Amino acid sequence: MANDIARATSVSAGDTALTHPADQSTMDIGLLVLRVTVGLFIAGHGSQKLFGWFSGNGINGTAKFFESVGYDPGKLYAVIGGLIEFGGGLALIAGFFTPLVGAAILGDMLNATSVKWSGGFFGGSGFEYELLLAICGGVIAFTGPGRIAVDHFLPLLRRHRLAYGAGCVVLALILAGITLAIKK
Repeated sequence: MANDIARATSVSAGDTALTHPADQSTMDIGLLVLRVTVGLFIAGHGSQKLFGWFSGNGINGTAKFFESVGYDPGKLYAVIGGLIEFGGGLALIAGFFTPLVGAAILGDMLNATSVKWSGGFFGGSGFEYELLLAICGGVIAFTGPGRIAVDHFLPLLRRHRLAYGAGCVVLALILAGITLAIKK
């Protein structure tokens, strides 16, 4: 036990590997479950916007709603939101360009949170769900996909770096802020 503690505390500052292979496998499985769950939820919402699936409004209905809450032109925002959610959800499930996709979900859900802000935190018109998805997107952008992901096979993204996630999150926050600033 003392040796395990000594090994755990002797990880150098530059070493990002966990001390036991089982620890890394556990993290990989946890990240996979998180990615798939958030990805399915987000892709479902995107399919409502793009295709009208799952009792959704489709592009035209979503465009009308977006215009009613200040996103004009509504059709453009409906397509962008739908693509971020549907395509991003599928990419998140696969673990493909994970830092960028997680950050895109963060930005998208921050805008959704602003739409529901006046409804309070909890309840049928509360924003807690959207805020939770925004936070999950940001967390996934920072942590990366784990080893059970397409990114693990891409040379540039094989070893996730904090800088990738942080850069993507900053970009998402800037773009979400610009979108909110130009919203009517």
